[in-house]
Amino acid sequence: MRMTNLFLQTLREFPSDAEVMSHKLLVRAGYIRKLTNGVYNYLPLMWRVLKKIENIVREEMDNAGAQEMLMPFVQPAELWQESGRWDVYGKELMRLKDRHNREMCLGPTHEEVITSVAREGIHSYKQLPVNLYQIQSKFRDEIRPRFGLLRGREFIMKDAYSFDADEKGLDKSYEIMAEAYKRIFERCGLETKMVQSDSGAIGGSVSHEFMVLVNEKAENNAGENDVFYCTKCGYSANSNHAVSILKEAVTDGGFNKAEILDTPNTHSIEELSAFLKVSSSVICKCLIYVVDGKYVGALIRGDKTVEETKLMNAFQGNDVRIASSGEIEEIMANSGFNAVAGFIGPEGLKNIEFVADETVKELKNFVVGINQNDKHLVGANWGREVQLPQKIADIRLVEENDKCTECGSDLKVTKGIEVGNIFKLGTKYSKAMNAVFTDKDGQEKPFIMGCYGIGISRTAAAAVERHHDEYGIIWPLSIAPYTVTVVPVSDQDETQLKVAEEIYKKLLDNKIEVLIDDRAERAGVKLKDADLIGIPYRITVGKTIKDNLVEFKNRATGEVINVTPEEAVNKILELFN
Repeated sequence: MRMTNLFLQTLREFPSDAEVMSHKLLVRAGYIRKLTNGVYNYLPLMWRVLKKIENIVREEMDNAGAQEMLMPFVQPAELWQESGRWDVYGKELMRLKDRHNREMCLGPTHEEVITSVAREGIHSYKQLPVNLYQIQSKFRDEIRPRFGLLRGREFIMKDAYSFDADEKGLDKSYEIMAEAYKRIFERCGLETKMVQSDSGAIGGSVSHEFMVLVNEKAENNAGENDVFYCTKCGYSANSNHAVSILKEAVTDGGFNKAEILDTPNTHSIEELSAFLKVSSSVICKCLIYVVDGKYVGALIRGDKTVEETKLMNAFQGNDVRIASSGEIEEIMANSGFNAVAGFIGPEGLKNIEFVADETVKELKNFVVGINQNDKHLVGANWGREVQLPQKIADIRLVEENDKCTECGSDLKVTKGIEVGNIFKLGTKYSKAMNAVFTDKDGQEKPFIMGCYGIGISRTAAAAVERHHDEYGIIWPLSIAPYTVTVVPVSDQDETQLKVAEEIYKKLLDNKIEVLIDDRAERAGVKLKDADLIGIPYRITVGKTIKDNLVEFKNRATGEVINVTPEEAVNKILELFN
């Protein structure tokens, strides 16, 4: 491809609305352009990258025994109503009506559609197992799309679904997919960690995410999740699923009797701890949340933090957020109180179900709010002054250096970008939608299902997050839009132009994906664009051609050597031998 023919416009500056490096660089280097909030045009260079990723995914999925198909982007509400998700999925589901006033949605995922396909096409255990996949555009109406392709509303995804006759079959399908995913991301030039995770709105009993670890010290890194991991035994989990052994802490407040004390201006745990001269670990913190539009309460030790996804799961919800000051005021008024956040307690609040974190069970003679401003109860005990909620669950956010539950070593934490996920769905959808097969005994059984997703566009953005420097993108060779760019320094020097053309044609003849920068631009512009675009190798034909030498640059390492034109071509060809 000639640069004079390539549809490309690089920018001198980063876009003003971009926060993370992948977004900044993909726009500035001419890979994507924003159409509307969270929706992007994939320009020619980007489309080549995405096709490279898709082809790697296809090869590995096909080799793993999966079969590709394509499902509709627009889905009827009836299927979602069958599964029970139409009313609970949330506002991320883009709903619409057709001209006949039938309710539809833009597919954020395809569990319902694929289950209907299996229901109509698989009738006997003899047809199992089956794994069907597609590469398709998806749409989720994110409340705050950001980070470019990492959290957009429209995105490209590979989603696969396995159907098995029993749990043993699902275990095998799950393992096959996990191994295929490891190969896919390795081939894409990405080091990933497979971590335990929450199943979210998709559901299921077991799930793992494939996370690209990012450098936390890097400016504007796009790590969206904390990943806790053990360097000794290999345990790793997303923060919404991680567990740990608690560090030793004081759990007895030491108060001789239960009494209400004045605690003026102690709105935070730190202020209350300092005022009472007690450890924050003997304070029972009470927080109000909204789960699926319903008020709920959470009790946790004062020195710990609520992990909101765990809290949401404790109530089997789909959406969670902290209650606003106005909502707390409403709750207090309905219960005959007027306390603000910081003085809330679990006793006396009407129509609010509480969950207690496991950390509070061992508290004795502790401190807790009583729904009166500037007052707390000290010396409280469960079953006496305060009742322990019936619902007890792990809703605690794990902290770095907590002990690993597998081997007792310290847990480390880093940031990661999710590029893939796998779920054991079980019979969540097949039972709800009556998708059954006949087993070897002639009995009808629901399919045992698995779900396996890879964000194609997200993987490309994660690659940029992981592979860039101050000059631009550094694409892994396997997914780069072109392998090499040939740059004649001067468009006025006939020798430079001739040699550059010869190199270009030799590479084309050998089926190498090559760009030649034949623009009438200054050398500095050409070289800066080459680094910005991120092509893995650059052959520069400049003044040294009088000595029969060209400059050969490895974009990833920065190494620059002078070689003959023939040697430059051979070095590229050797990459594919």
